[in-house]
Amino acid sequence: MSDASATSTLAAPYAHATELDNAAWHSLAGPHASFAIGNDLVRRYPADVAPFVAVRTWDDPGVWEALIELVGPGADVGLSGYEGAIPPGWEVIGRGEGVQLVQTDALAPRPDHEAIVLGADDVPEMLALVERNQPGPFRPRTVELGRYIGLRRDGRLVAMAGERLHPEGWTEISAVAVDADHRRQGLASRLVLDVAFHIQQRGDRALLHAAASNVGAIAAYERLGFALRRRTVFGAVRTPAA
Repeated sequence: MSDASATSTLAAPYAHATELDNAAWHSLAGPHASFAIGNDLVRRYPADVAPFVAVRTWDDPGVWEALIELVGPGADVGLSGYEGAIPPGWEVIGRGEGVQLVQTDALAPRPDHEAIVLGADDVPEMLALVERNQPGPFRPRTVELGRYIGLRRDGRLVAMAGERLHPEGWTEISAVAVDADHRRQGLASRLVLDVAFHIQQRGDRALLHAAASNVGAIAAYERLGFALRRRTVFGAVRTPAA
């Protein structure tokens, strides 16, 4: 099994930003440390916040046992930054390819006058919107990771976007979702530009992740002023049963 991150062969901006090669770890060891469960080798978010499990380094021989201690037996774990065979008793349950994009000087973020800030009271609607559109993992407390905004039509939440991973100096734009009957109206672009604007206002830079197969979304992000930094290969495994 090879589920490691793979640096793009393209000339990519911010190639030196190694904190982005392990964004979940640098979030949990940095600005999101208050959410971290684990130790100096493996950490995770609370299950109701985000599903991400982060490993400081795969070079430590104790990492596999540390993962079992962190998540328990028979648990599903998403892996990144690892190359090689998994230990006996572990089970591969999934694999996929993705891309990481970062802002360039072409990005022209701006606030959106219609966007509303979403909070705890909006979570049921946010979860329903995510369920309808499947933009990626979103849990009941994901809204606590950063600023989330949305657009309503006739009182109904039809579009949203927000902030998720937060390695030092960077903020990930995530949960970009628009209902099918409101697409092709530029709503996603408006929300992404608003989120990026507020990220830049506090001195951070914006990044995005997307499935490599989602070529339409990738092209849209590139038109906004994001560029490919690296390609990623990720996997999911199940820890050995007790």
